[in-house]
Amino acid sequence: MPKTAWYRSLYWRIGLGFIVFLALVVAVQAGALVWLTSRVQYGPPSPSATRVIADELSAALATNPKLDIAQFFREQEERVPMVAVMRDGRVISSNGAQPPGDVLALAKARLNSLPPPFGPSRGFGPGPDNGGGGPGGLSGGGAGPGFGSGFGPDSGGIRDRRAFGFGGPLRRGGSPMSPVFVNDRIVGLVVANPQTTWEQLGPTLLIVGFVLVAAGTTSAALLIVGPVRRRLGSLEEAARKVGSGDLTARAREDGGDEVAAVAQTFNQMTTDLAARAEQLQAADRQRRMLFADVSHELMTPLTAMRGYLETLSMSGVVLDDETRARYLSIIGDESRRMEHIVRDLLDLARLETARDSVDKQDVPVEDLFGRVVARHEREAAAKNVALTTSVAPGAEIVAGDPMRLEQALQNLAANALRHTPSGGRVGLGAELHEHEMVIVVRDTGAGIAPEHLPHVFDRFYKVDPARAGETAGSGLGLSIVKAIIERHGGTIAVRSALGQGTEFTIRLPLGS
Repeated sequence: MPKTAWYRSLYWRIGLGFIVFLALVVAVQAGALVWLTSRVQYGPPSPSATRVIADELSAALATNPKLDIAQFFREQEERVPMVAVMRDGRVISSNGAQPPGDVLALAKARLNSLPPPFGPSRGFGPGPDNGGGGPGGLSGGGAGPGFGSGFGPDSGGIRDRRAFGFGGPLRRGGSPMSPVFVNDRIVGLVVANPQTTWEQLGPTLLIVGFVLVAAGTTSAALLIVGPVRRRLGSLEEAARKVGSGDLTARAREDGGDEVAAVAQTFNQMTTDLAARAEQLQAADRQRRMLFADVSHELMTPLTAMRGYLETLSMSGVVLDDETRARYLSIIGDESRRMEHIVRDLLDLARLETARDSVDKQDVPVEDLFGRVVARHEREAAAKNVALTTSVAPGAEIVAGDPMRLEQALQNLAANALRHTPSGGRVGLGAELHEHEMVIVVRDTGAGIAPEHLPHVFDRFYKVDPARAGETAGSGLGLSIVKAIIERHGGTIAVRSALGQGTEFTIRLPLGS
């Protein structure tokens, strides 16, 4: 499995993703802090702020005695929070926050200590000292609208607004108070209610910070871990199906990170398990077929031997010497046939289970062909079948185990001779094709029907109608040939046509 590039790594994606989201959250929080601090009122509010609000509230109450003071405060653009303390006991705040208790108590005390209603008859209004005071606020004389600014020495009025403590320091730099008039009567006071920076920003920053952190972490989890979770879920589901026996289940392999690498490894493992399961099933089928075939093949000679032995052992049956000798000869042939079958089975088992090592050498092809011809020339002469060999230039040497290669060629030659009629021909040839040695065994026999060609290398296969009736051999010769060639890393194929003969082609890799 190739190593995952760092930028596709799940660990880097998670780490960098959370760093990016954290940076975004901090940036948004910093922006919110800058925006909020730009709206904070620093320092003690000026008395003029309360006077302006008190004048406007007085005018509004004069026009509409049932005025919603809270709504009036909300419509103002004043940054400093204000509180209206009314004679009837109402306390209305512009921001919903109540003023400190000492400020509220002092404002109520000032209202309760005020004299009866003020007006022009009591010296309220323009006077000789101010040149035009009015009922707008509590201001020092001579500068415009003021409370008590028109009271002279003989009027019994109030010369200075500080006589009632208006605007006097109450806490932390002072909270100015300005009276609210309705029909020349003080009906309340407007008190500035400044807050500390924490009081103004603390709750908002806490809420904004919590929302940003929750949104950032949730987004990070959904965008970074969400796809990984879905692919891990697919892997888990596939593993569960494989555990229950479904070897066709596969996990998602998209993503290109460690999870994808695990999914690819899992899928490869599942594919290998499916292939091995199929091989085990095929091996089990072959094992059952082998048991059946071996039982059938061994049963035939055993039955014959038992029948003749029972006949020979019967005391009431009198056999002449010739019949007895013939029975004993049949028993001997059947025992040798059974021995041949058992030997071939053991040989095939060693080849297929790799317990029989292959001693590869440089083997002269002419010597191989010569030993095959020498062994079968008497049988070929008796059947009037010509045995020929040919070795093309460059094909003089083949790499392999000389004993096993000779065994394979002996089996093919014996099989060809059995099925080649009188006057026919069996040929062995060797050629060099590119990077492999090609050995061909041809005969001019009756051929094999196409439907039987795929099965000629099966164990105990003898159902070819063109070769029916043949009893020689164990039925394992071609299976042994195939096992020998495959142990050498080669292949064997058969080509045949009815009435035109059969050709077995062996392809072996070249030696060093």
